[in-house]
Amino acid sequence: MKRLLILGVIGVAAVVAGIAIAATGTGGGAAKTGGVTVSAKRISGAGSVLVDAKGRALYRSDQERNGMVLCDGACLSFWQPLTVSGTPKGRSLSGKLGVVKRPDGRRQVTYNGKLLYSFKLDKPGKVTGDGFKDAFGGQKFTWRVAHPTATKGSSPSAGTPTTTSTPTTTYPGY
Repeated sequence: MKRLLILGVIGVAAVVAGIAIAATGTGGGAAKTGGVTVSAKRISGAGSVLVDAKGRALYRSDQERNGMVLCDGACLSFWQPLTVSGTPKGRSLSGKLGVVKRPDGRRQVTYNGKLLYSFKLDKPGKVTGDGFKDAFGGQKFTWRVAHPTATKGSSPSAGTPTTTSTPTTTYPGY
């Protein structure tokens, strides 16, 4: 009887600890309410790029247009959508932040209409997924680091997101 009681107490403690950890984490790229969701940061070798609240570079897919979400299922194991529960907030941005509803019901942040993702293999302050090519469920993707909108007098023309031309790396088998 004592063994069952001890096992029961341990089980309840584990569940409570798990709930506490889940409640304090942001999970899957979700932005905390009240903080800055997206900002611009200069990263060595990549220039000025969009970053999330944790300082991780943000990316966009060449194939996702007009708010159409194509990265789903296995794709999400490498590319984590930047999601919010409220309104996305930006700092040092001249472009427009928005939200698109994902198939799972989460709200994904967009910048000038492009869906934003972080790359699972990136660390804060690093850009390793620019030009990355992969395929999931028959859908091919080419990923580009997201740059803030160009300012007047710079190239390309104002209002157009900029991209950096880098060698592309293809990793088959995903």
